Amino acid sequence: MTSTSPEPAATPREKVFDRALISISAVVVLGTFMSILDTTIVNVAINTLSKDFNTSLATIQWVSTGYMLALATVIPLTGWAADRFGTKRLYMISIGLFLAGSALSGMAWSAESLIGFRILQGLGGGMIMPAGMTILSQAAGPQRMGRVMGIVGVPMLMGPIIGPILGGWLVDDVSWRWIFYVNLPIGAVALAAAARLLPRDEPAAHQRLDWVGLILLSPGLSAFVYGLAETSSSGGLGATKAWLPMIVGATLIGTFIFHAARHAWPLIDVKLFKVRTMSAASATTFSFAAAMFGAMFMIPLYYQVVRGQSALDAGLLLAPQGVGAAIMMPIAGKLTDETGPGKIVLGGLALLFTAMVGFTQVGAVTSFWFLGSCQFLMGLGMGAAMMPAMSAAYQTLQRQQLARATTALNIIQRVGGSIGTALLSVVLTHQLTSAFPAADGAGLAAAQSVPVAERAQITPALADAFGHTFWWAAGIIALAAIPALMLPRRKAPAPETAGDAQAPVEAPVLVEV
Repeated sequence: MTSTSPEPAATPREKVFDRALISISAVVVLGTFMSILDTTIVNVAINTLSKDFNTSLATIQWVSTGYMLALATVIPLTGWAADRFGTKRLYMISIGLFLAGSALSGMAWSAESLIGFRILQGLGGGMIMPAGMTILSQAAGPQRMGRVMGIVGVPMLMGPIIGPILGGWLVDDVSWRWIFYVNLPIGAVALAAAARLLPRDEPAAHQRLDWVGLILLSPGLSAFVYGLAETSSSGGLGATKAWLPMIVGATLIGTFIFHAARHAWPLIDVKLFKVRTMSAASATTFSFAAAMFGAMFMIPLYYQVVRGQSALDAGLLLAPQGVGAAIMMPIAGKLTDETGPGKIVLGGLALLFTAMVGFTQVGAVTSFWFLGSCQFLMGLGMGAAMMPAMSAAYQTLQRQQLARATTALNIIQRVGGSIGTALLSVVLTHQLTSAFPAADGAGLAAAQSVPVAERAQITPALADAFGHTFWWAAGIIALAAIPALMLPRRKAPAPETAGDAQAPVEAPVLVEV
């Protein structure tokens, strides 16, 4: 007579590993939530910062632009630094840099000092999420990454909702300095938890860092964006302060591309762009980021400068966008797997274009219900276009190319966002200066200085300036549809299983909304 023995229960060691994985996930979520929160918390404070530091929009926009350029600079360094110092040490160093930048930003005494400290903050913030994802992928393994990514995706979805509201409340009822100080207790807990709960790892063999590429790319991007921003305050593209930095920046970027094509381990593997789908995904991501980050910078200003809303009210009015993105992102991910990314991205861009055209119609008394509907539609479009556009690039690449493709796409997104923010700031400043000729390039400051009793007379002109600026964002979204037409419109083929067991697991990198 035969008998079957019951399946053995999970051993204490397996249970401990489960608890350990949950602990590691919590530590990573804490750090990533802090960095994502900071990305969304600052925009509602731009109006207040411009007033307190008595500076122009062309200058204060660097609080966001400088941060994004810093993020783009350190993203390609993360893999090298993880091997050089170990992922646990890198994660803690990243949080430490981020906290130092946060503390110093809160103590800033001028617009220039705040911009400098935000760059320091971005140097740390740019490595927190990639380092955290690497730690999680090593701890979970391929069998548990789905569950882990579901956990880590929570701060991605909640940050764009909580950030503007929390930032608005702090600016109105406490101080703008606390939009940076709020990171300190969260970061202190994250550092202590990381030191205690993250497993130790040893530095590994690493490739040589492409120092020449770093020296060419980072100053090149900064110089180009600086020249673009100067066009509004220096008299247009004909001004030496505008065209000279742009030419120098473009030359450095061109030299970097020439160098990267011949380097064994470049910061950005430009050879990947020979693949048509990768090029199309990159162009779509760049255009999308330029329009969206630029619009997300402008919308809170419209609410505060034109409609006279407080920072908290502006943050609350931004919430529908985060809700729309949170609803659409998981749906778009599933549809992308089932039908291919091309159709989903085009649908998302159509939603974004419709929403942006809605914002071109803003006036002095436009219904908040209408604006909220447009922002909800914008969130749906963001959720449908962002991640599917990036995932489209992976369909035609080899497994060993995925890490470099992820790095390239994340850099492209950050650079697109910084250029879009600078461009729309230039357009808005030009429009405001046209409405207020005596402003001499400081249109936002001039609009803010108008007495309350006279604001009713100028708000239509202010609204028109914002509406014209949103047409530029809509135009960029329309341009994004051109490369999006070349994205795959079929389901990705199933990967071959041969040799997969020996293939290394790449650490996924989530992209912040």
